[in-house]
Amino acid sequence: MTIKIIIADDNSFIREGLKIILSTYEEFDVLKLVENGRQAVDYCMQHPVDIALLDVRMPILNGVEATKLLTENTNTKSVILTTFDDDAYILGAIKNGAMGYLLKNNDPERIRDAIKSVYHGTSIIQDVMLDKIKSNLTEPLLQEESKVDTSQFTERELEIMSYVAKGYSNKEISQQMYLSGGTVANYITSILNKTGLKHRTQIAVYYLTGKVYE
Repeated sequence: MTIKIIIADDNSFIREGLKIILSTYEEFDVLKLVENGRQAVDYCMQHPVDIALLDVRMPILNGVEATKLLTENTNTKSVILTTFDDDAYILGAIKNGAMGYLLKNNDPERIRDAIKSVYHGTSIIQDVMLDKIKSNLTEPLLQEESKVDTSQFTERELEIMSYVAKGYSNKEISQQMYLSGGTVANYITSILNKTGLKHRTQIAVYYLTGKVYE
């Protein structure tokens, strides 16, 4: 069974080059080349696509925005493939559900392996990018941003609240903290009980402002 792929990049040379490279692998079927995120989303809404390779900076709809729409409305998994290793793009892509984030200067075999890994459910972020954003995900920095009374929460609860405030899903939190999805859900339930809050959005607002909003 082949992995169905589309490529979205506003540079025609990159689009065509990626198609040539990926088409040499028998496990891939490149269905469509598009030049912006809007076209990528529209195509995936109408056709079954396994993987969308998305450039970050595209007109009309960029790769981060397209990832959000694909995650919410399709079964297509997004892989950000770019020349830019900007922290904000990385975090935005992860927040919106991207399963992979790679630089275009990778050799074909690495891109091939990454696509196959994402297809089988494994998230891929290159070490160089992960190292670049680690400082933004460490607890001390996140707690400096927090306005909550930390005395009533455990260290784990505060860390989970910080991820919720960044827009992470339970699955993403479990991956970051190496916990099961059930354990993360239990921690969130504990946080809700301690604060009297009702849902995740309120947790995020409370963590960042120290105030409870209905």
